[in-house]
Amino acid sequence: MAAVGVAPLLPAVLPAVAEAAPSERPAFPLARDGAAVDVFVDAADDPAVIRAAGDLQADVERVTGVRPRLLRALPERAALLVVVGTLGASPVVDRLVADRRLDVSGVKGRWEASVTQAVDRPLPGVDRALVIAGSDRRGTIYGVYDTSERIGVSPWYWWADVPVEHRDTVTVPAGPLKRYEPSIRYRGIFINDEQNLTTWSHRTQEPDKNIGPETYRRVFELLLRLKANYLWPAMHPYSDFFNKHRENPELADEYGIVVGSSHPEALLRNGVHEWDPWAAEHRGPDGSLPVYDYTVNPTVISDYWRARARQNAAYESSWTLGMRGLHDSALETKYATTIPEKVVVMNDIIADQRRILTDEVGAAAEPQIFIPYKEVLELYNAGVRVPEDVTLIWPDDNHGNMRQLPNEAERDRPGGNGIYYHLSYWGRPRSYLWLDTTQIAKVWQELRRVYEHGVDRMWIFNVGDVKSIETGLSFAMDVAWDVDRWSADDVEDFLAEWYGRQFGRRHGREIAEIRTEYYRLAAERRPEFIDRQMFSVVHHGDEAGRRLAAHDRLLVRTRALGATLPEAYRDAFYELVEYPVHGAYLMNLKYYWADRNALAVRQGRGAGTNRFADLAEAAHAEEVAITKRYNSEVAGGKWDGIVNPYPSQIPKAPGRPAVTRIARSETSGLGVAAEGNETGTDRPLSFSSFTRDRRFVDVFNTGFLALDWTAEASHPWVRLSTAGGSLTEQTRVWVEVDWARVPEGTHSATVTVGGAGQRVEVPLRVVDDGERARRRTRGFIEAHGYVSIDAVHTERRVARGGARWRTVRGLGRRTGAVEAVPSTAAPVTGDFASRAPELRYRVRFASAGSFAVTVFRLPSLDERGLRRVAVALDDQPATVLSGQAIATGNRGDAWARNVEEGVEKLTATVTVGEPGEHVLRLFMVDAAIAVDQIVVDTGGLPVTYLAPPESYHPVFNPDPGYAPGVDAPVR
Repeated sequence: MAAVGVAPLLPAVLPAVAEAAPSERPAFPLARDGAAVDVFVDAADDPAVIRAAGDLQADVERVTGVRPRLLRALPERAALLVVVGTLGASPVVDRLVADRRLDVSGVKGRWEASVTQAVDRPLPGVDRALVIAGSDRRGTIYGVYDTSERIGVSPWYWWADVPVEHRDTVTVPAGPLKRYEPSIRYRGIFINDEQNLTTWSHRTQEPDKNIGPETYRRVFELLLRLKANYLWPAMHPYSDFFNKHRENPELADEYGIVVGSSHPEALLRNGVHEWDPWAAEHRGPDGSLPVYDYTVNPTVISDYWRARARQNAAYESSWTLGMRGLHDSALETKYATTIPEKVVVMNDIIADQRRILTDEVGAAAEPQIFIPYKEVLELYNAGVRVPEDVTLIWPDDNHGNMRQLPNEAERDRPGGNGIYYHLSYWGRPRSYLWLDTTQIAKVWQELRRVYEHGVDRMWIFNVGDVKSIETGLSFAMDVAWDVDRWSADDVEDFLAEWYGRQFGRRHGREIAEIRTEYYRLAAERRPEFIDRQMFSVVHHGDEAGRRLAAHDRLLVRTRALGATLPEAYRDAFYELVEYPVHGAYLMNLKYYWADRNALAVRQGRGAGTNRFADLAEAAHAEEVAITKRYNSEVAGGKWDGIVNPYPSQIPKAPGRPAVTRIARSETSGLGVAAEGNETGTDRPLSFSSFTRDRRFVDVFNTGFLALDWTAEASHPWVRLSTAGGSLTEQTRVWVEVDWARVPEGTHSATVTVGGAGQRVEVPLRVVDDGERARRRTRGFIEAHGYVSIDAVHTERRVARGGARWRTVRGLGRRTGAVEAVPSTAAPVTGDFASRAPELRYRVRFASAGSFAVTVFRLPSLDERGLRRVAVALDDQPATVLSGQAIATGNRGDAWARNVEEGVEKLTATVTVGEPGEHVLRLFMVDAAIAVDQIVVDTGGLPVTYLAPPESYHPVFNPDPGYAPGVDAPVR
């Protein structure tokens, strides 16, 4: 481990831990000289605290190999002692507070807060003690796990096989070290769409169950180590419902976990499993089965809810009010067909449920929550009356975009507000269950926004199968505890810190850079959303191939780093870093070759067509192989069944792309396709002295027998990567211009390819504005029929009216995006040049006319408002662009397209009166709008999935040409 460079985890790397000024007092030794310090916890303390103290005992043994004793009674004599206790429940801790020996300022009376402090002569016969004291039972538990993390036990030691460094001597700072109360009161997860987790649990944990207490025991421990406190359990047909095994709620209480239920599971009832047996036992007088419709069977349904409330009344629970259909389906109301009628029914349902909770649970029936999810949001906005002490849980659109946020009246409610947010999702328009692919900067942006709108009572994250979401879940819990810890400038630093904790600090930054690029590529298109012909294989230097080259470089970098780690770290590295990078690469790779295969058919290629088919199928086979390795080899087969890119019920999942093979023919023939053309060479290759591009020409065989070919340029300043040879399949010729030799001006040139008795001319258009112009220019330069701008590359930013634009690093398809903040700022609907925050970009146009300007904004929603931005050129009137504000939940519409692509393209027209320098201006209309890229089409810009490469800029992009090593795969 020393070779990895991991030091004991110090408080500075733990979230929301306040430290006193550096102390000269010696650190407290938990173990030394082959002996471990005893751990004392009062027998009268909460059982959850006693259990957690046992985990500290086990963690010290994990580090040192020596297991401390766990004491329930104070020793008569001890040089050193660890004291674990809760204020008000531990007489020892209370005595230290009363004697002013333990500093509990900022801790006592707070929610889940703690202090860890070394105290000299705390008790008769004890020379020195490390006291871990919490304001309540979970505060104490978190203090215990903070200590575990400080000595080198990762929260992911079991769930991600992160090794524990062995050390003979283990010390922790003397303190006082304080964990103040969290930003969010309830912080937890929803295990959902858990087919893989169920498969794994049944195979490896409990063969007689489908997610039972042994699995939940591991889940509860993980949650507490992550400083979470809340769970919606697995609920689908392939899993056992939570209350089927009575040990489950008992264990949750023993661990200190609050158990609730999701939006279709009112009052902890799992309708998927429990309604049919209940209905069978409560048939109508005629023997008919009651349906789950409150307008038809209110009494049977009410009794159904009441039975669970009575059964779970003794546990710390969260009670979901309202109603939806069974198994995440819409509310059924046979005798209420209009929205107003359904509102009345929902009000009756809530009133009934409140009576049940008062009768069966009493004052302990809190928190109570109401989740306006999908159709229920429409009913809520139409007038459903939710009692003031009930927490409103606002949902996102299942793709990380909050649908709406509380207004002023809702923020003032005593019950407060929460969110239900997806890091994993099954459903429309596409599912993402396989890998953790949501940029943490995107998560931060939305969480920061909801917090600024007063949403601080409850945050629930859908994490799918738990595995693969390790990084995103850790980040979400970190922000939930201390929402101010990360800012727009340093949100990516979380990755360096977190991966440094898992693999050693000297590797943290490198892995963070790998993960940031992995997230960026997923922001262009999630690997689970890949489909045929998404990315162009003919435009912009082979858009798809350049993206694949980025994936390939990332995988090479990942493997090189992994090879430097000690063997003990290989499993964790594979799970947390290598498999996601490799899997995403292969998912993209097989579709790239399948698209090249389809294009080859259209181009009339011969042997190359089959070559591309082979490559596509080989990539799919490799993807299957690495998944098999994860399931059967990593950690000795511990994770058998946990990873599957294609669960049987997942809708719209990419699979094995179909390919076409052609029959062998004993012929040969010359084929040529130039960049920008699917077939042939009609569209000239475009070159500019500003961008200094490389362009490709594909030379291919239309048959299967080898042919000789040549390529010749018409001018000496046109350079070719190869001038000919023999080919059976195909080759890619790169064309460049020697700008030191080309005369200034606009030139036409050709590359002539010959072979098999044929000659094909490829036209070139070369524009040389001269080196002087390149040196003296300011701003972005039009070339190739467009201007492409990364939105963060501003000439100037102007704050107005208390609002401004800021850069969020790691957000969007490039290095970052600009966001209009604060998110609570009022809309600006006119006089933009004097009232609205502004972004300015200097642009030099080579032509005049009316041009389309497309603003690439990152999706965000407001179902009670609008999502607008305005664009103008120079002092011309601004055009307001309105984005999609409502989540429809459909496939194929604007909302679906936006969440699939990760951007919304809003287009206006600007008029350039004459060539030369101009200022492109972007204004905030609605707050929390984030902009990624801006593209001006000055004529002939091809339609592609991604924005074209950024234009030349002397500061931001002085060398935009296609450099060697970043181009498409050559086969």
